[in-house]
Amino acid sequence: MKPFPHFLCSFLFSSVAFSDERPNILFAFADDWGHYASAYAALEDRPGPNSVLKTTNFDRIANEGILFTNAFVNSPSCTPCRSSLLSGQYFFRTGQGAILQGAVWDDTIPSFPLLLRDSGYHIGQTYKVWSPGSVGDAPYGAREYEYESAGVRFNQFSQTATRLMEGGASLMQAKRELYDEVLGNFESFLDARPEDAPFCYWFGPTNVHRKWIRGSGKKLWGLEPDDLKGKLPAFLPDVHTVREDMVDYLGEVMAFDTALGVLLDRLASAGELENTIVVVSGDHGIPGFTHSKTDLYDSGTHVSLAIRWPGEGAKGRAVTDFVNLMDLAPTFLEAGKTDIPDVMTGKSLVGILKSEQGGRVDASRDFVVTGRERHVWMSREGNLPYPHRAIRTDDFLYIRNFKPDRYPGGDPLLPKNGSAFSEDMLTNNTFVTFADIDAGPTKAWLVLNGETEYGKKYYDWAFGRRPGEELYDLRKDPDQVVNLASETRYGAKRDELRTRLLKILRENGDPRVLGDGSTFDKMPYTVEFTR
Repeated sequence: MKPFPHFLCSFLFSSVAFSDERPNILFAFADDWGHYASAYAALEDRPGPNSVLKTTNFDRIANEGILFTNAFVNSPSCTPCRSSLLSGQYFFRTGQGAILQGAVWDDTIPSFPLLLRDSGYHIGQTYKVWSPGSVGDAPYGAREYEYESAGVRFNQFSQTATRLMEGGASLMQAKRELYDEVLGNFESFLDARPEDAPFCYWFGPTNVHRKWIRGSGKKLWGLEPDDLKGKLPAFLPDVHTVREDMVDYLGEVMAFDTALGVLLDRLASAGELENTIVVVSGDHGIPGFTHSKTDLYDSGTHVSLAIRWPGEGAKGRAVTDFVNLMDLAPTFLEAGKTDIPDVMTGKSLVGILKSEQGGRVDASRDFVVTGRERHVWMSREGNLPYPHRAIRTDDFLYIRNFKPDRYPGGDPLLPKNGSAFSEDMLTNNTFVTFADIDAGPTKAWLVLNGETEYGKKYYDWAFGRRPGEELYDLRKDPDQVVNLASETRYGAKRDELRTRLLKILRENGDPRVLGDGSTFDKMPYTVEFTR
């Protein structure tokens, strides 16, 4: 790994007086945003997608705070990841919150926003916090906490900007209109804040989630698809279609990053920035690509994370401690001087944030556990999940697939009436086939080219069944495509990681290993398998 450039910066802190001395919290959390930010490019041993985009505001938070290099979500699916984050617990401890479609929040589970509210914080959200269901079904989603008076068009950034430009707006005018919406919603939240109360604001746009306008990465952000030639991970075909799909995604990341800058500027103008903890991350990896969203490989679970806490700890540090995003709940509570419930399995990051040390600060943070059950209910006959768990260390990734007879991306449904799948169908309809993988140009290319000499291995990596155990040597295989679980020379490491993983799962009450996995196999209601 290349050495991290030293970003130690100095600031002039504003001398604003606060009657409640607890810090504000700004949590910017993008839907489907994985480990993609320009701040990471300097750390990588080889050029990849991070070398072609620019995330100025995320990089600022990293430069003026801490850049986490080993941040992972507990589950690479929206609802279970957010259930884990809100509750500060492993996703499998949240009942029906551990699945996507069919999820039900258990109101007896403590959630950090409501705990902060009860301790005197002004809380609020814009766009997405938890799904599915109505806002009122969420643990942090009653209408009284929603601030969207200026609109929700930012959630479809490339679509809205394109329509505005087709209507005569310039590129700059179209973007400005959407950023004004972001600012207007934040203003309404700040206006509702009781005098002297600290605040916790969750900014959760969904624009990075599919779908976005094809070609928008170049049209809106000047990103050239073929600048990615030779820079894609090994599990993706290095063809123009996939490169274009990737830069369109990276363009949405840049839109989110620019919106973050709008919020930071508003805090600065209000004299609040130096009393605000800013945390920036995403809920899992890239959608519509294989080995990514819904998978336990790094491209699905490894996410960006930067935290800025003025006046606490050394700045400009790269920290290699393994962080599970469930750790954010106890972190927010401790920073807000609010009691942390014993039920939380996450570990506060406050000690790391206040440290002067870079690299591995806490020696015990040498692993992370991830997992998934059901993503969408239409993906398999009988509405069955794909249960798997993993443990990730510095050098290895071990995955336990509990039902290797099932397809990880969903069942390979066939076209109706003997017809062929069209590119348009595969690009725009997730549920046509392999429904646990979002529709998009990359998925379409993989399905349509799966029988070609070049495309077959990528198709198999994407959609094929997987053995009960997988083991990857990250020192030799950072993209995790060579499974070593059956190789004798890796047997001791496989057994060690299997034992360690299952012990953690049992100690934390995972129903899947305690003999009650049926809690995830059954839908809370009956649905008919159709497409």
